[in-house]
Amino acid sequence: MNKNFSICFISFFFLFMFMLLNFFMMMYFMFNNIVIFMEWELVSLNSTNITMSLLLDWMSLLFMMFVSLISSSVIYYSKSYMSLELNLNRFIILVLLFIMSMILLIISPNIISILLGWDGLGLVSYCLVIYYQNFKSYNAGMLTALMNRVGDVFILMIISWMLNYGSWNYIFYLNFMSNDYSMKIIGSMIIIAAMTKSAQIPFSSWLPAAMAAPTPVSALVHSSTLVTAGVYLLIRFNSLLLDMMFLKMLLLLSGLTMFMAGISANYEFDLKKIIALSTLSQLGLMMSILSMGLPDLAFFHLLSHAMFKALLFMCAGVIIHLMNDNQDIRMMGGMSLYIPMTSLCMNISNLALCGIPFLAGFYSKDLILDMVMMSNLNMLIFYLYYFSTGLTIFYTMRLLMYLMLNDYNMISIYNLYDEDYVMLKSMLMLLFMSVTVGSMLSWMIFSYPYMIYLPMNLKLMVLYVSFIGLIMGYMISNMSIYSVNKFLFLYKLSLFLSLMWFMPNLSTYGLNYYFLNLSRYLMKNIDMGWSELYSGQGMVKIVKNYSMMNILLQMNNMKIYMFSFILWMMFMFIVLIIMY
Repeated sequence: MNKNFSICFISFFFLFMFMLLNFFMMMYFMFNNIVIFMEWELVSLNSTNITMSLLLDWMSLLFMMFVSLISSSVIYYSKSYMSLELNLNRFIILVLLFIMSMILLIISPNIISILLGWDGLGLVSYCLVIYYQNFKSYNAGMLTALMNRVGDVFILMIISWMLNYGSWNYIFYLNFMSNDYSMKIIGSMIIIAAMTKSAQIPFSSWLPAAMAAPTPVSALVHSSTLVTAGVYLLIRFNSLLLDMMFLKMLLLLSGLTMFMAGISANYEFDLKKIIALSTLSQLGLMMSILSMGLPDLAFFHLLSHAMFKALLFMCAGVIIHLMNDNQDIRMMGGMSLYIPMTSLCMNISNLALCGIPFLAGFYSKDLILDMVMMSNLNMLIFYLYYFSTGLTIFYTMRLLMYLMLNDYNMISIYNLYDEDYVMLKSMLMLLFMSVTVGSMLSWMIFSYPYMIYLPMNLKLMVLYVSFIGLIMGYMISNMSIYSVNKFLFLYKLSLFLSLMWFMPNLSTYGLNYYFLNLSRYLMKNIDMGWSELYSGQGMVKIVKNYSMMNILLQMNNMKIYMFSFILWMMFMFIVLIIMY
């Protein structure tokens, strides 16, 4: 246990120091408007150079600061959460590899090093999703890996397309590419790659499935690392993506993702999956605001969301531990009476998620919805934004009703205690950030004031929608009004909405079942069929047969018969010539 403690503490200490370093560098870079671009030549052979390039500006340093802060909290939290794990070192090393891949992705101005970080995230996330080795984890890991491979393929295609330019440092070519019509192809490929990593429709089903990973991993993956990689990539490529037709498609798909995740979360009973669907909804919000051409705002929401979502997952982990590893919210209840400190953290992070004024989520969400009202959008997108905002408060209220207000439903023996100080300390650090980070970032990121003029009704629209979501969530969770719950009797509609619009079925059967079955048939008929017959063992068999015939010919007196046969043929030939 001492050895396990030491690796946890060392990792926590170094990540925390790295976070402080990034913070001071970021402040210095931001106020002095500094950007550092470093190139390190690895190999130089004749005219071929292989270089490693790094880009340090306020954006990459700020993002690295947030990643290292959350990951240091998660590793400290893992010391207690994973304390019964025999191979805790292996788990911590995997998490550190994951963080290193994300940092490589953040500081890369080069599409090849982005691929290394991108693929590193996909590979390590597969190892972490299948960490608890059972069939459910294996299926979830395979789904996650195969979905993310689609994005990897598109990035490889971008690398091959950028051979036209003489360098893979895309950061220098963005303005040039935006004028070049053929380079719109790169833009559309970047969008598809980002959609797979950030789980937009139709690639959404892997994100709730990835909940098979241990809870500290979920807190890291679904707040600041894996799922935000796609959003960050689009923020970096933003100047290339302007005035593209594909962006309208992205706006529609991300709006639908936001809406679909909000509805599905209201039907879900698995605590971690509800929070995962909430992440999916917020990712849809980030992608949609990006597709409207507001990268600073998307980055602002990405960072503020990372804090309270990591905290929310950590609180869920504590509750799951205390419930003897049960994740069904119907079994829970009365948490505020027995674990007040964890309940406080959970409620504050939930309120920040809803965008309650002056918490972290309020500053970004309110600004986003105000910009949506000012922009020239159609009614469908407008309604998708507002319905999704209402649904966020709807499922949050439902969660709070089940967890805090209902009666404890599980077993007669209460096993609830709030004295795991290691977990509480790691949560309190994020609790402080969840309250303060919104106002801090709004001062830091936006050097210019946003002047937003709206009529009173439109300005208060956010509050109206929030209040309606609150009332509906209370009524449906409390089962107080029978007529409201009538839609639960529409079995087929409920099934459709609760199964994420049948996306997991389509991806599981369509992607995994048919593709993997196809590969099984190919292996059976080609690798072990024709290929086996005409290569490898088959060739050995054929050569062996020929050599056996050869030996038979050599052992017999074939040459005598052949000599007499040739003599006889010559004699017949001479006779024929004489006769004619």
